[in-house]
Amino acid sequence: MVASLARRFGDLDVAEEATAEAFAVAAERWPREGVPPNPGGWVATTATRKAIDWLRRESQRDARHQAALIGYDDTPAEPTGPVVDDRLRLVFTCCHPALAMEARVALTLRLLGGLSVAEIARAFLVQETAMGRRITRAKTKIKEARIPYRVPAADDVRERLVGVLAVVYLVFNEGYLPGRGDDPVRVDLTDEAIRLARLLRTLLPDDGEVAGLLALMLFTEARRSARVSTTGELVTLHEQDRDAWDRALIAEGNALVHKRIRAVAAGGDPPGRYQVQAAINAVHANAPSTDQTDWPTLVALYDGLVLLDPSPIVRLNRAVAVAEVDGAGAGLAEIDRLAESLDGYHAFHAARADLLRRLGRVDESRAEYDRAIGLAGNPAERSHLTRRRGQLTG
Repeated sequence: MVASLARRFGDLDVAEEATAEAFAVAAERWPREGVPPNPGGWVATTATRKAIDWLRRESQRDARHQAALIGYDDTPAEPTGPVVDDRLRLVFTCCHPALAMEARVALTLRLLGGLSVAEIARAFLVQETAMGRRITRAKTKIKEARIPYRVPAADDVRERLVGVLAVVYLVFNEGYLPGRGDDPVRVDLTDEAIRLARLLRTLLPDDGEVAGLLALMLFTEARRSARVSTTGELVTLHEQDRDAWDRALIAEGNALVHKRIRAVAAGGDPPGRYQVQAAINAVHANAPSTDQTDWPTLVALYDGLVLLDPSPIVRLNRAVAVAEVDGAGAGLAEIDRLAESLDGYHAFHAARADLLRRLGRVDESRAEYDRAIGLAGNPAERSHLTRRRGQLTG
């Protein structure tokens, strides 16, 4: 895009400035108005107009101005680089290494994922006001530092891949369990995330984390039809009808996981966080029932995941698996260590409520369910928690 503008207007600085301004405009308008059907074309058109405006201001009679007045550019389109999909290319472009990782992920989710500031804040477990400031600072840095938004070349893809994978996964998660609104699932987001992951797999067929992310989402998506009841209530993994799971998606996920296991065994790179998460979901997907799930293997996998990603949410999930192996008391002890980090997270209180119920501490369990219900934004999840609370006796 920048090269095309530079050729057209004869000035690389103008092209870079115009492209950066176009992205700044997109960052302001797309969250309000929605991402246009052809986002790449929108950015190119806006950048061209910005370049024309600049040239008009600089000189009313200059020859460059005459070129700027040409209403139609019939020159062949420049190569798009290794990333041919319009939306995926913009994700790579927005995940610029000059921005901090969390800033580039948050900004890209806002710009291209269509997520609200509140939804992004929920994904990062921070306050909405703090996330709003983070996104504003990222926009300001783009504008003031004139960060050149170029279509990534082959050398840029690896450098930006970590941020791109994070964006795709967070978009999927928000679709799978929306934090707000009346829909228990946003299929538009989950489908788009899987589509982008498939494109990444085509682009980087030997990358283990790309394969791991795709497998992880396929296993999760396979359970979607069994995850919400006909009354609109969330159905937990323990209660789901496993016959309703999509076996074709599970088989595809299994093939990806097994290929990665063989690659690691043959001396390849050790598995990253998405590959370990995929392996965890593979254990669940292939278990005939909750009782027949290989919980010791899950605890071992979570032990490895904590080394890669020691986040409170990973440790919370590990604690739930520990409860299945060593009992509810051991799981509760693990969960209680996370109270300071996860007090505002509904799943923390829901997990704690369930373990307290299993231990017979009914009053404490009821209080935890109340806390979880108050924090849950998804109506299907609130319905499930309310039913579970109502089943408490004593």
